[in-house]
Amino acid sequence: MICRSCWLMIALVMTFFLLCASPGLAQGERPAASDYRTAWGAPDLQGVWDFRTITPLERPPELAGKEFLTAKEAAEFEKETVAVRHKDERGGGAEADVRRAYNHFWWDYGTNAVETRRTSLIVDPPDGQIPALTEAGEERSAEMRERRVRADNPEEIGTAARCVVGFNAGPPMNPAAYNNNVRILQTEDHVVIHNEMVHDARVVPLDGRPVLPEDYRQLSGESRGHWEGNTLVVETGGFTDRTSFRGSGPSMHLTERFTRTAEDGLLYEYTIDDSESFTRPWSVEVPMRRQTEPMYEYACHESNYGMRGILAGARFLEKQSAP
Repeated sequence: MICRSCWLMIALVMTFFLLCASPGLAQGERPAASDYRTAWGAPDLQGVWDFRTITPLERPPELAGKEFLTAKEAAEFEKETVAVRHKDERGGGAEADVRRAYNHFWWDYGTNAVETRRTSLIVDPPDGQIPALTEAGEERSAEMRERRVRADNPEEIGTAARCVVGFNAGPPMNPAAYNNNVRILQTEDHVVIHNEMVHDARVVPLDGRPVLPEDYRQLSGESRGHWEGNTLVVETGGFTDRTSFRGSGPSMHLTERFTRTAEDGLLYEYTIDDSESFTRPWSVEVPMRRQTEPMYEYACHESNYGMRGILAGARFLEKQSAP
């Protein structure tokens, strides 16, 4: 028979352990994504997130009609893709290798497909392809390509080559050859989306302020954010005709969604709606993983001899073709 004071002691010890335990969690159970909160109670998306992957944006032709790979197929795809992309094993000799620019050390595509084993990052349309351009979209894209090839002046060179807007910095953000990291910072009324590529940073208000007038347009558009449950939704419009993503135009409306999925997981989704450029809207999913290393500055514009080379080359060809 246990004495009365012993029962009291047992009750106190049990209460202590119950108070110290994480509410709603069994021993060893990881907290749900919804349990990650800022000091003011918003979903916590902060940190450096890595979104490199060898899964292509569009589904390769040889995988037409196949939305997912099996585990064995994914392993084979990863092995073959990594081997093909290895820049130091391309053959052709030293001269050819120099002409191809960077060696393998500088590239960072990643080595893995996305965990879902999707065959494309595009999830809609179901065929995993970017929808066809409209007639107006085709004409605008052809005009932009012509201006870049002609290289009449620095302003005609693409914004990525000029280090104004990055290749994968967005919006929207997409995995590319390197610099596949983004840092997210939060306050109660703002979110900062700081992309490693061209150290581009978007400051997104969350306070419901109105958008700028129609005639105020910006290279990266104008973003406004709000919360839908545990998901940060960022709506962006007001683009200019100087930027284009896969044929998009200044009327593009971009909807991005950021959802914490795990302690080390973030799901980034976006939908492009631009009826002037594409025959239908299209959507992409890019899983991200928390990066334990800090994100460093990407000094793109300093000593940007590439742009000078493009312009000098265009002037040289003009002289060569002059009568």
